[in-house]
Amino acid sequence: MITEAREPRGGATLSPMAVPARVSLVTLGVADLPRSTAFYSALGWTMSPASTAEVSFFHTGGGLLALFGEEDLVTESGTLAAVGPGFRGVTLAINLESPGAVDRAVEEAESAGATVLKRPETAPWGGHVGYFADPDGHVWEVAHNPGFPLGPDGLPRLP
Repeated sequence: MITEAREPRGGATLSPMAVPARVSLVTLGVADLPRSTAFYSALGWTMSPASTAEVSFFHTGGGLLALFGEEDLVTESGTLAAVGPGFRGVTLAINLESPGAVDRAVEEAESAGATVLKRPETAPWGGHVGYFADPDGHVWEVAHNPGFPLGPDGLPRLP
């Protein structure tokens, strides 16, 4: 459950934050997934067994690093049409504890001025995911993944 409270400029306390200040995952859209996976493995980074033929997950000292085909990333996030040719093939993600938390976070981001790229929906892999862009076009994914339990710090735990 999200417990961080925030204080707006007027001093009144608002309800708990729907968009927690954390980065669960950074996804890089890559041209050649096997080549990029080999590169990060050669750096000595530990790849999670949760990786698949479509995505490679690496453990870091903070959130996870994901490698995903760049064309698949554009399709999944709906970014090219909304963000334009400046999209660099990188998304930041916040994983949350439930589909409802995802819905609330995307609504709050939109209220704060974000452009919703993809309204939250059930994903083919069984989770619930939505995307938004901040005012400078940086793309955020907000997701609930039932296969990625969250630790006490709110970050996903993979094997």
